[in-house]
Amino acid sequence: MESHVLIPRPPLFWAGVLVCSAGVGEHVVMFADSASMDYRMAHMPVDASMWLAMVAIVAGLVMAAGGLVPRRLPAAQAREVLEPEPEPVPEARRTLARRRLVAVLSFALVVDQMKPATLAFMLPGARAEYALSASEVAWLPMGGLTGTVAGSLLWGHLADRIGRRAAVLLAALLFVATTVCGAMPSFEASVFMCLLMGMSAGGMLPIVYALMSEVLPGRSGVMVLQAGLTTVGGYLAASGLAAVFEPIAGWRILWFVQLPLALALLVLNRWIPESPAFLASRGRLAEARRMSRLFGLNTTPRAEPGPRQGPGALFGRGYLVQTLIICGYGLAWGLIYWGFLTFLPSLLSKVGVGVKPPQILFVASLLSIPGTAVGAWLYSRWSSRKTMALYGAVASVSLLALLVIPLHSAPAVILVLMGLLTGTSGVVAVLGPYAAQTYPTAFRGMGSGLAAACGKSGGMFGPPLIAWMTSFMSLSRVAAVVAVPMALATTAVAMRGKETAGRAADAPGPGRDGERSAEPEGAATP
Repeated sequence: MESHVLIPRPPLFWAGVLVCSAGVGEHVVMFADSASMDYRMAHMPVDASMWLAMVAIVAGLVMAAGGLVPRRLPAAQAREVLEPEPEPVPEARRTLARRRLVAVLSFALVVDQMKPATLAFMLPGARAEYALSASEVAWLPMGGLTGTVAGSLLWGHLADRIGRRAAVLLAALLFVATTVCGAMPSFEASVFMCLLMGMSAGGMLPIVYALMSEVLPGRSGVMVLQAGLTTVGGYLAASGLAAVFEPIAGWRILWFVQLPLALALLVLNRWIPESPAFLASRGRLAEARRMSRLFGLNTTPRAEPGPRQGPGALFGRGYLVQTLIICGYGLAWGLIYWGFLTFLPSLLSKVGVGVKPPQILFVASLLSIPGTAVGAWLYSRWSSRKTMALYGAVASVSLLALLVIPLHSAPAVILVLMGLLTGTSGVVAVLGPYAAQTYPTAFRGMGSGLAAACGKSGGMFGPPLIAWMTSFMSLSRVAAVVAVPMALATTAVAMRGKETAGRAADAPGPGRDGERSAEPEGAATP
């Protein structure tokens, strides 16, 4: 996969990467110079070098984005005649390309998950350095989570315009740029940078799902397993880096230690392909055939680029019901994950379980990992719709079980929480692949972005809602209330969900509700 083919304007793109990295490097130097002050940079004056570094970061991002914008193809090239098929690519090379793709995109998702997870570990240090109250410092995670919602929608739309691969590279460069969160002298600037950080983190997830579903069709189990394990991996990486580096250089270092990982993702760009279906839909037939041969796909490119679709296509004829199901399922999960689970340690402490809540949650989390692996097998080999309903039901029943079990019994609580964490991890693992397989090439990125945004929006309304309910309700009653949206969403999936297992992303066919997906647009089938 030649770089000059995959990046439309390589000199402009890599020049932008260098300029942006130079601006970030200047911030790293400023952070290192603060060692004599125990790495405390609050209220430091913003000098000319910092302003110049910020200008370099913005200029680098603009240059890199310009280098990724696809070139306009002459009409004659878009209508080119198919050439005779060359010699087939050896199966060993195809297998290597697939494995590299899964490995690089899994690495991208781990880095993606690390960004918002880091917020939990740097809040105490930020609160102490800026002398903030608990309610004031909460603006940092609020800014980050708001950014993830906006980023999911923006980057999903961008992936349908400039391509899946270009959107991944731009999100990775924004990962690099937003590591300067660790050098912001004012709290307001930190909140703003957290908002931008969230936009980059929120955008990676829907792009990866769209690309995976088009390059590796028929392998939805790999996508589900990837989603579940990278979520855990991102949290473990964030917690591990915090345990090692924060005692040495304070909370700000947690941003800068992610810089090498973001740069590594850019270096690995040669192993990230562009979707053959996207290339074909834009009339780039020669490139589409090249990518199809490399990954062993049978691509049927269109002779003319397909019409561009706006966000309204998600709610148009044939997709309205599925979009509402996806939104409801994501919102219900977000309320549990970002709302209920956030307050669960403090709620368990009030009950008096007898075992420390972190220990209970750690054991329950470990025991829930095999359940996610089982979900990947069920999704691809049994039924996507039934697997989604199963894990939603497990989450709902586990919440309702808190009404009847003795909360002072640690074994009973661990068993129920194991079911709850298994259900919630399964729900988020299947939601992204399901959304990517539901929509056609023309607006798959927007559909995946909407699904991710709905799930992450729980970080905006979940915590204040749960905090309000806990002021006058017990743990078991709060759990019962939270179970209702998940139960309703699960019922909707079971009754009207679309079966996607064993079918290519663009393959037409009736869903559970009788809807038919759009005709293939640059369809890629195994």
